[in-house]
Amino acid sequence: MSIEIKSPEQLRLMRRAGLVVAEGLRAMEEFADVGVTTAEIDAVGRDVLAAAGARSSFLNYGAEYGTGFPGVACISVNDELVHAIPGDRVLGDGDVVSVDFGAIVQGWHGDAARTFIVGSPRPIDVDLVDATRGALWAGIGAVRSGGRVNDISKAIEDHVSGLPRRYGTLREYTGHGIGSQMHMEPDVPNFARRRPTPKLEVGMALAIEPMLTLGLHQTSVCEDDWTVVSRDGSRGAHWEHTVAITPTGLWVMTAFDGGEAELAARDLPFGALSD
Repeated sequence: MSIEIKSPEQLRLMRRAGLVVAEGLRAMEEFADVGVTTAEIDAVGRDVLAAAGARSSFLNYGAEYGTGFPGVACISVNDELVHAIPGDRVLGDGDVVSVDFGAIVQGWHGDAARTFIVGSPRPIDVDLVDATRGALWAGIGAVRSGGRVNDISKAIEDHVSGLPRRYGTLREYTGHGIGSQMHMEPDVPNFARRRPTPKLEVGMALAIEPMLTLGLHQTSVCEDDWTVVSRDGSRGAHWEHTVAITPTGLWVMTAFDGGEAELAARDLPFGALSD
């Protein structure tokens, strides 16, 4: 296994890509509302990329193996858990919407996702979204030079298992290394594995992304060969950030503040690199 180690300058380029991702997710969430289509939300993401002079990590992804992904964002609604294609689906009151978005700046990628609810939310869905976001930050909190990938996976698993409600954790879809490509080694599962996992070190960047459902973890892929749905029809949520390990701590590339506030709340070192 070959894991890409980034130089400080390469991490700074990834931060630029991450800020484009943060702005795209902010703009798409603000635009999303009851009566809006997922294609219209995707168009907002395209505008953010164009304004920043960035390219999409997602558009035409996988074209070498068949039909490339046709959007710049995966916009998954309710029981669509991940990888849903933007289209003519109209958002309804109380829909749970997960948006996954990626950007490339000078060859370096940023990737993040968030879940929100349009209209009047059900309390059970609010809890689902909060649980998934909490799992993300539990995983980020376990990232440290000298640790192991499995530390991240176990932290996510422990967070989810300690919640008052039982959630399904997707197993077929995981976090991943990221840098000069969107998907790289190592895989970062959201559950602990009983085998050795790669060691973490300065210069590594990981996309950590727990995906939870209100029901079971089993999934199916739709006829479009992209959209992943829950087999039991349960709703899901998805949160993701791109995180780098620097000599002084953690740098959350796809958070506007670099993750400083959340890291401070958890008494974790903030490791942004100066320009």
